[in-house]
Amino acid sequence: MSLSWMKSIGVVVAMLVALVPAAQAETIRLAVTDLVGLEELRREFGAFKDKLSEVTGYDIEFLPVTNRTAAVEALRFDKIDFVLTGPAEYVVMQKRAQAKIVAGLSRPDYFAVIVALADSPYNSTEDLKGSKVGLGDVGSTSKHLGPVQALADAGLNPQKDVEIINTKVPVLWEALKRGDVAAIGMNHLNFLSLRQREMEKSGGLQPGAFRVIARGPDLPNDVLMAGKHVDEKVIETVRLAFTKHSDALIAAILQGEDNQKYSGMRFITGVQDSHYNYVRAMYATAGYPEYADFIGE
Repeated sequence: MSLSWMKSIGVVVAMLVALVPAAQAETIRLAVTDLVGLEELRREFGAFKDKLSEVTGYDIEFLPVTNRTAAVEALRFDKIDFVLTGPAEYVVMQKRAQAKIVAGLSRPDYFAVIVALADSPYNSTEDLKGSKVGLGDVGSTSKHLGPVQALADAGLNPQKDVEIINTKVPVLWEALKRGDVAAIGMNHLNFLSLRQREMEKSGGLQPGAFRVIARGPDLPNDVLMAGKHVDEKVIETVRLAFTKHSDALIAAILQGEDNQKYSGMRFITGVQDSHYNYVRAMYATAGYPEYADFIGE
């Protein structure tokens, strides 16, 4: 075979290769349940999405959801592939959509507390019987369900022994200081943040003005979950990325201003469904033993 003929073949092969489109990366769709709108998703999790895409080789597309119910329905009908959500949302989504755990986002100091004023007559949960207790947003793991269970763990029946009032955490704080409620329940880190701001403002109360009269155990992890339709190889690729590139992915998450709640977090890849039985107990304590629907929606 002549050299010129071989060159001609080489040219033809090169032309054919050039005509073949490059293989496109597989696209996976990601939602985050506590964020509404594409702009908010990009602001808080844009860096994380880009880094996860880089280390997995998948194209990742944000899919905004209007609420938690919309998210679970999208999972059920294969409209989204992965959802980042909290413990209270996980148990409902797992029941209704048979979604699978990919990895947990372990948050330090993530537990519920019941707080009273130090100079009030409320020194224990037993003292709260017959009183008003303020809690955070209905259905929140750490601001509503967690405090409800903390009361139950301490021997109260939250549905009978106290009057529960749900509102925003800053409103709860002011209600406690005014004496409108006997105690308030919230996330421990919310409490520390509010106490710090109180101390720093002119005429504010000092930390010793407040007393924690009950606290729950560390709550289960926030979780990245996958729809039952997602291929196991895809799930394993994403899970492996959290092991191999943990520090880079955490740094990407922490670029979001509202994501500072994840400061100090670690990815946990050995999370089991049974770890969320305490959350299921919360639903039962709050009067929703089936945990098939999101409270407040």
